[in-house]
Amino acid sequence: MKPEWWHKSVVYQIYPRSFQDSNGDGIGDLQGIISRLDYIQELGVDIIWLCPVYASPNDDNGYDISDYYSINPEYGTMKDMDQLIFEASQRGIGIMMDIVANHTSDEHPWFIEASRDIKSPYRNYYVWRDGKGEQPPSELRSIFGGSAWEYSSETNQYFLHMFSKKQPDLNWHYPPVRRAMYEVMKFWINKGIKGFRFDVIDLIGKEIDSNIIANGPLLHKYLQEMNKKVLQGQEVVTVGETGGADLSQALLYTDPDQKELSMIFSFEHIALDEEPGKQKWDLKPLDLNDLKRVLSHWQNGLEAKGWNSLFWSNHDQPRIISRWGNDSVYRYESATMLGTLLHLMRGTPFIYQGEEIGMTNVHFTDLSFYRDIETYQMYRERLQKGYTEEQIFASIHAKGRDNARTPMQWNSSPMAGFTEGTPWISLNPNYVDINAKNDRLSSQSIFRYYQKLIFLRKNMNLIVYGDYNLLETEPELFAYKRIWENDCVSVFCNFTDKIIDCDLTKTLLTGEILLKNYETSPLIGKLRPYEAIVFKSNINN
Repeated sequence: MKPEWWHKSVVYQIYPRSFQDSNGDGIGDLQGIISRLDYIQELGVDIIWLCPVYASPNDDNGYDISDYYSINPEYGTMKDMDQLIFEASQRGIGIMMDIVANHTSDEHPWFIEASRDIKSPYRNYYVWRDGKGEQPPSELRSIFGGSAWEYSSETNQYFLHMFSKKQPDLNWHYPPVRRAMYEVMKFWINKGIKGFRFDVIDLIGKEIDSNIIANGPLLHKYLQEMNKKVLQGQEVVTVGETGGADLSQALLYTDPDQKELSMIFSFEHIALDEEPGKQKWDLKPLDLNDLKRVLSHWQNGLEAKGWNSLFWSNHDQPRIISRWGNDSVYRYESATMLGTLLHLMRGTPFIYQGEEIGMTNVHFTDLSFYRDIETYQMYRERLQKGYTEEQIFASIHAKGRDNARTPMQWNSSPMAGFTEGTPWISLNPNYVDINAKNDRLSSQSIFRYYQKLIFLRKNMNLIVYGDYNLLETEPELFAYKRIWENDCVSVFCNFTDKIIDCDLTKTLLTGEILLKNYETSPLIGKLRPYEAIVFKSNINN
């Protein structure tokens, strides 16, 4: 595979609303991010994925864009954005913008004009259909719940919205829409950004009348056109959110010969703790064998043909330490074990803000504390279906998106150093103990451990490009090898809170211990609770 600059990169995702407030209004902003760039540089990452900061009425926290060329005043000004791009570049950090190309806000000028007149030049920017009598055009459901069709009395037709009714879907089959989005991308590239994350990009080729939502027949044609018109010759990295993509589709997206995207986000591994065929709210325990199978399938399947994104968490997912680790007794051990498992695989790792200090899910006990539109929609629907409040809140505490959206916990002062005002969403009460200042001063610092993981990637081709081989171990363990030329790295991770036998470690203790998350020496033939050990050896040994 041709080496690319982003193969050795590590991405840090910022949810601006919750990262750092600079003016006391309780909402994170661009100047707040600028004030924390030294912290991000110290961690060692070299790309910041910035969730949307464009003008927006915030029905879905910025993923409903009313102007792609303006900054939401809550976050600052375009001058602030220019400063962020410049200040980050001075520290060797590039900005990855979040492009929401599948839909806009219903307050975008395109939609306002489209809604007024069926003959508007912007009418075909969106998807309109006649109803069936008094009913919507079809029974298609929104991803947020309810009908995907909303009636517009101005023109007596329905418009499509796969998410909120304030997020009408764009019609990518209409060439002016594609050209308009390409111009948006060119604008930001000219600003000096270094990447794009494409929100739900697998939906842009939808064929509604054929009941095809994701992976429409023209999807890859459109991505290739976008690459040719915008990305070709530019030093930018791209990642597409393609939640339902399987490996064969991933190869189409990421094979360099296809000229589409650098990598994608697939959610196959993240869906392993939900009941098959049901919603994410329908919970089941993680089967580690499933995780081994899925991650190994992607590691081997994309080898030399495509590129993996490596992630546990993001703004739409719960905190991984609460999800698959132990966020109480073994918080440090499980946080560092999960980091080890992910970062030493082949692909570009993504760290979600607070992951590097072991932030946890929040357990609000009253719905009024939550802010997420998806959570409210689920609550209403499940109450109507007869679920108890206890059942509903169990799902929210496990999977709700606000778990990832509580403010960044910087220190133990009032409001955790996030704001001097009242935060837009309540803090997780454990910020007094779990915060960046405490962690970096601790002898068990998750932040310092992540620094080591990032350093290894930056300095070892073996970690970046080495072959991947899953090792057969006890069912409670996840172990694999990376091999490059004559060198080998073996990674052992205990996914339980018990001491587990591990025969394979007996023969490897003569090798160099590259990294471990226990201060004391390893036990012979055993792994302690949530222990992670990384051995380096010569392949001929």
